[in-house]
Amino acid sequence: MFRNQYDTDVVTWSPQGRIFQVEYAMEAVKQGSVAVGLKNDSFAVIATLKRAPSELSSYQRKIFKIDDHLGIAISGLTADGRILCRYMRNECLNHRYVYESAMPVGRLVRQVADKAQVGTQRSWKRPYGVGLMSAGYDEKSGAHVYYNCPSGNFYEYKAFAMGSRSQAAKTYMERRGIGGGGERDAMTM
Repeated sequence: MFRNQYDTDVVTWSPQGRIFQVEYAMEAVKQGSVAVGLKNDSFAVIATLKRAPSELSSYQRKIFKIDDHLGIAISGLTADGRILCRYMRNECLNHRYVYESAMPVGRLVRQVADKAQVGTQRSWKRPYGVGLMSAGYDEKSGAHVYYNCPSGNFYEYKAFAMGSRSQAAKTYMERRGIGGGGERDAMTM
């Protein structure tokens, strides 16, 4: 399981300048179930594959509602995804209580990225092994699709896929020209 002596904690760098714990978390996202997200000017859509690992088990939810204007899809370790989901719900509730308005999607994604990044610099923590795709709508700026990776980075996309079959989904979207902003794009997906 262990590659060498440099992967025991998150603050030990390898001679090649890599942090193996972060790479393991990124690999957990790649091996998770596939999630796809698209956005247009007026709406955002996320979808996941609903499947059970075996006939005797049930599926695990991969899409969660955070607030009336925001939802997330997860790929990777479901327990870590639920922790971040609960954090995002609490932040949205606190913002709505204090400011009496919905929390901007970009601000919440930035806070989650900061929380994930702390896991990469404290020796007693570990990186979250989950990728979050957030899809939401702001009154002022429109629809958004963001991706938070375990390293603490976040990106905004027009169309994105993560998980075990993400490359096939990305290729499909690129060949069809999906993600260019037309309403027909998200409808055909």
